[in-house]
Amino acid sequence: MKQPNIGTQSIWAGENDYLAFGATQVPVVHSVSFGYDDMDDWYDVAVGQKEGHIYGRNTNPTVQAFEEKIKILEGAESATSFSTGMAAISNTLSTFLFPGDRIVSIKDTYGGTNKIFTEFLPKQQVEVMLCETGDHEAVEAELAKGCQVLYLETPTNPTVKITDIKRLAKAGKESGAIVIVDNTFATPVNQHPLALGADLVIHSATKFLGGHADALGGALCGSKELVEKVYHYREINGATLDPMAAYLLLRGMKTLKLRVDKQNENAMAVARFLQTIDMVNEVFYPGLDSHSGHEIAKEQMSGFGGMLSFSVRGGVDTVRHLLPKLKYANRAANLGAVETIVGPARTTSHVECTPEERAAMGIPEGLIRYSAGIEDIEDLIADLQQAFAALPADVVIKA
Repeated sequence: MKQPNIGTQSIWAGENDYLAFGATQVPVVHSVSFGYDDMDDWYDVAVGQKEGHIYGRNTNPTVQAFEEKIKILEGAESATSFSTGMAAISNTLSTFLFPGDRIVSIKDTYGGTNKIFTEFLPKQQVEVMLCETGDHEAVEAELAKGCQVLYLETPTNPTVKITDIKRLAKAGKESGAIVIVDNTFATPVNQHPLALGADLVIHSATKFLGGHADALGGALCGSKELVEKVYHYREINGATLDPMAAYLLLRGMKTLKLRVDKQNENAMAVARFLQTIDMVNEVFYPGLDSHSGHEIAKEQMSGFGGMLSFSVRGGVDTVRHLLPKLKYANRAANLGAVETIVGPARTTSHVECTPEERAAMGIPEGLIRYSAGIEDIEDLIADLQQAFAALPADVVIKA
């Protein structure tokens, strides 16, 4: 029998071993500790010689089912989980970087990730080299100087820039670096970094994987050897995924393929519509022929994702008037949910950064991040249309 497609895997993968009492859904196991009558069995489980659980900070059956599912969806040998996406990123980097080490990355990463690069790692005497996103030659030149980690995010948050994973993973491995890719925006439905040469894949499971904006979580997938090292760091430092959150993420992942397919479709339609609006300066979406990374995205992605962004004439003043007029969009600092979500980068992805830092990363103050939901596209387009039409005349004139 052939390998099931990803839509089927999203529903069935990794769950059978965790069902109990004839249930068709993975139970939520809230127990902090797991007891043993046989002291030798207890010891064998505690030291990893036998399968089992001893303490919730280390492992949990519900959490393990979530890890098994994302492992299969990413085509990985192993996976571990975290309390948040940023915990996944920070724990992974802390596992592999030490004073005197060097990391190469790109300028366009999520604001929290960028803060780790610009504020925290330098304090730990880790050299950080951030290259222009899309300048593959510059990244390759820095890799040739040697480094321990190459960290990529593609598509990027919030300007959805694209990096050639296959090309840079090859260069990273030639330099001896561990290649890490944040796959949050793409999801396993649209992109498989491990198959393109990455060593590790990171997700903020809070976003598209969960899909319902009701559970925080993070995940890491890759080889057993590398994942076990990060798991050990996480189990000691304590950024453990909660069992109830793991259950909610598992439930959300059952509809991952359906949701992402619709979000791909909606985002493309919204991006094309926004290109027709005079008040829009530029639309950023890798599915558009005009996008600088479109050709690379076509090669390494099977869908262009549910995320786009656009800059408006009039900057922040236009944003202030436009967003409250949208009826079918939550104005919130999240993405990847079934509902459409909008917000400027200055209060969402890069709220931790100063205006000067955002400008240096090419993020205008009038940039709006748009996470397409699964609503009927006619309603989303009509909603945007009425919001732009309702802008005050003085705002339009100033713009």
